[in-house]
Amino acid sequence: MKTLLDIRDLRTWYPLRSGLFGRVRGHVCAVDGVSLQVRAGETLGIVGESGCGKTTLARTILLLAKPHSGEILLDGRDITAFDAAERVAYRRAVQVVFQDPFASLNPRHTILDAITEALLAHGLISRRERRETAVGLLADVGLGPEALDRYPHAFSGGQRQRICIARALALKPRLLICDEAVSALDLSVRAQILNLLESLRTKHNLSYLFITHDIGVVRHLADRIAVMYKGRIIETGPTESILGAPQDPYTRALLEAVPVVGGAHNAALSINRVLPEKAATSAT
Repeated sequence: MKTLLDIRDLRTWYPLRSGLFGRVRGHVCAVDGVSLQVRAGETLGIVGESGCGKTTLARTILLLAKPHSGEILLDGRDITAFDAAERVAYRRAVQVVFQDPFASLNPRHTILDAITEALLAHGLISRRERRETAVGLLADVGLGPEALDRYPHAFSGGQRQRICIARALALKPRLLICDEAVSALDLSVRAQILNLLESLRTKHNLSYLFITHDIGVVRHLADRIAVMYKGRIIETGPTESILGAPQDPYTRALLEAVPVVGGAHNAALSINRVLPEKAATSAT
């Protein structure tokens, strides 16, 4: 498959300052020499413990954090060298779904405003077209048009995350970054959102960079896994290879930390109890 996103030796460091003049005494190496690729149409899962640099990596790819060094190539072009106009086009191509759907939505905006704000800002639709466009986006994520004039507080966590996914799809991105997008949801709702993401990937020809600490989630969704530890990628490969025969001691420790269900160790996690089809496929 064609490489969509190519990250080469990426570093995102934050300075540690002290003294009266705020001199730099050192750096926090949040992302420290990461190299990985996301292919067109695939889902790459990034797993690791809290604080390992997963979210900082996502923020750097989104240009929300400035890289210290390295390259981020989209279709072979380094996005860190883009001018203002090119960055606008890049933001259409790469969108994000954050962990907390309630914090991601402005409580003073209706769902119609939330979904169409980016489209209006980029000049892709007129105000006359926005309701029709929003209805179509909501239908994609399993919500009806009656949601458009309501506010975020009127929805459950799962419904709010569906709205955030619809908003991310509005600009027709090629890459969707999901940063712990299901970790705040109940198990059954989590399964519904994962199945939704899987169907949307096929329908819209999307690629996913899926960041999570949940091994069961990446087993269900990811084609490949990259394991991150202290700002570095320590192991990467096909999902079944990484989970079935991990090579790095840290990866093995992550799998051993998975909760035991029913008294038997199973790296698939309890989420497979509500995803029977995928669980059966994984078992074979």
